[in-house]
Amino acid sequence: MSPAPQIPTALVLLDYFGIAVFAMSGALLAAEKRQTLVTFIFFAVVTGVGGGTVRDLLIGAPVFWVHTNATLLICIAAAILVWLLSRRRFAGQALLWFDAAGLAAYASYGAAKALGYGVAPVPAFAMGVMTACVGGIIRDVLAGEPSILMRPELYVTAAALASGLFVGLVLLGVTGWIAAAAAFGAGFALRAVAIARGWSLPAYRD
Repeated sequence: MSPAPQIPTALVLLDYFGIAVFAMSGALLAAEKRQTLVTFIFFAVVTGVGGGTVRDLLIGAPVFWVHTNATLLICIAAAILVWLLSRRRFAGQALLWFDAAGLAAYASYGAAKALGYGVAPVPAFAMGVMTACVGGIIRDVLAGEPSILMRPELYVTAAALASGLFVGLVLLGVTGWIAAAAAFGAGFALRAVAIARGWSLPAYRD
C-alpha cells in the first residue's frame, strides 16, 4: 500500500466539521424519535462515519476513525450536546440545515481524499458524493425514515455539485483549500436554496 498522502490542514478541518455536523444531524433525528442517550450516540456515530468508512474501504485507505480517538469523541460529544440542550433550540428545520452543512463539507473532503490516494477524477467525484450521502442514508433507514434517495429534493445533486466542483478546480490547478472553500460554498448554497424554496428535480412520468 502506498503511503498516506499529506492532506492540507484546511481540508482536515473541513472533514472534522463534516463529522461534527453530520453527527449532530443523526442525534437530532434520535431526538425527534424521542430515543435514549445510547441511541443518540449510535445515530451520531453511524451518521458521522458511515460515508467516510465506505469511501476508505473502496479507495484502499485505512478507515479514518479506527486509528484515532478524535472522530468518535466528536460524534459522542455531538450526541451529548443535543441530548443536554432543549429541543426548542433546534426547532424548525435545524436537522435539514445541519445536514446541508455536513453534506457540502463531506463531499468536498471525500473528493479531496480520493484524489490524494491517486483515484482518477471521475471515481474521485463519485467518492465525494458517496462520502456525503451514505451516512445520511444509513441514518434514515435505521430510523425508518424515507431514504433521501427516494425523495425528489435536491440533496445528492448538491453533493455532486460540491464534489464535482472540487475535482474540476483541482484539475485546473486551483489550490486545494481554495477549491474546497468554493466547493463547500456552492454545495451548501444549492442545498440551502432547495430547503428554503422547496426546489426538487422533476420526477419520471410515463
